[in-house]
Amino acid sequence: MTATTSPTSRAERLDRLPWTREHGRLVVGSGLGWALDAMDVGLISFVMAALAAQWALTSTELSWIGSIGFAGMALGATLGGLLADRFGRRQVFALTLLVFGFATGAAALSWSVGALLVFRFLIGLGLGAELPVASTLVSEFAPARVRGRVVVLLEAFWAVGWTLAALIGYFVVPRSDDGWRWALALGALPALYAVVVRRGLPESVRFLELRGRTRDAEATVRRFEEAAGVEPVPSPDAPPATGPAPGLAAVWAPGTRARTAALWTVWFSINFSYYGAFIWLPTLLFDDGFSLVKSFQYTLIITLAQLPGYAAAAVLIEKWGRRPTLATFLVGSAVGAVLFASADGDTAVLVTGMVLSFFNLGAWGALYAVTPETYPTALRATGAGSAAGFGRLASIAAPLCVPPLVDAGGTGLVFGTFAAFFALGALATWGLPERRGRALEDDVATPVGTAAR
Repeated sequence: MTATTSPTSRAERLDRLPWTREHGRLVVGSGLGWALDAMDVGLISFVMAALAAQWALTSTELSWIGSIGFAGMALGATLGGLLADRFGRRQVFALTLLVFGFATGAAALSWSVGALLVFRFLIGLGLGAELPVASTLVSEFAPARVRGRVVVLLEAFWAVGWTLAALIGYFVVPRSDDGWRWALALGALPALYAVVVRRGLPESVRFLELRGRTRDAEATVRRFEEAAGVEPVPSPDAPPATGPAPGLAAVWAPGTRARTAALWTVWFSINFSYYGAFIWLPTLLFDDGFSLVKSFQYTLIITLAQLPGYAAAAVLIEKWGRRPTLATFLVGSAVGAVLFASADGDTAVLVTGMVLSFFNLGAWGALYAVTPETYPTALRATGAGSAAGFGRLASIAAPLCVPPLVDAGGTGLVFGTFAAFFALGALATWGLPERRGRALEDDVATPVGTAAR
């Protein structure tokens, strides 16, 4: 490839690159953190099922164990986004891994329900902050033509982590009274991985430019260009941002508020349905007469259906676009929830659970792809974090709502409610921007107080 003499921004240079080993390292490096996050979230569903028998916990106590981590995630997602727009994506990503890794290890030593609740809240702080920050970092490096697919691939690491949680739940948790403690001890691995993240992942070029660190930004772009065998093209230096980074109120400013309302609605709907279903799934199966080991086995098989769901979403998001893909998978999730609600017999439970898992996680992949594309660079992590934080409010409420819904109408009412929330999310997708194949900077209003780029 030959260099052109016309000025090209560093963002354009990144968008024009082919896929390189540097992109692969970024996705795998971020994805491993994502998988460890998912493993930690998934483990609590198996811990809940074990503690229900071992500590003779009430459904209310179990609900709080399931929900308290999401309270931390709601706060963590919002704070993580704000911090990432001020101090950098990579720095905050590494910090989140440290926080939830150490807190998970401490949770293995819990001596009471109260202690476990405190540790779960701290775990949630780290978990909640990590996901929007990681997806923002990856989206800002991925070439425009495959950006959606790359972010879905990143989100697919969630299925890897949840599968690890299911394997640990199946092979470790039931084996002894301390099995749940050993499971949580394994969840401390992210604290060690944080060192790798801090040293190995690049900082966002767009963030570096906003902070006036053009030398660092140029070095990072050239690192990716060298990996692609592309001759560097000199870029004009964009002016750094003037004044402080925009705060949380900026996501509701004119020009962004309609997108924010639609995005928050989708996040709330999918969080309510997903976490209400999957946090309680092993316990609900156990209550329906399955043995503890068999309920864990079925949950593992259902979890494996997430992987083809992600694969399908990764293909369709660049063929159909963001909105059609997200809406289709949310409608499929609603149908899967209705089918699961009426399932009768072991085979029906397994098959309908796999349908729900397939569509639900494909929807998650599409949502993580569209979220960073909704906001400009100076507001991107804040916008993604605030949407995730609002969604976590639903993940707090959902586990608490399951016991009264079961009492009122059984499993059918529970999953019928989840289906209604999936349908609401599908309707809200049409208020989101469609940015397939477009640069992140195209058609996104720049918040007041930042320099034009």
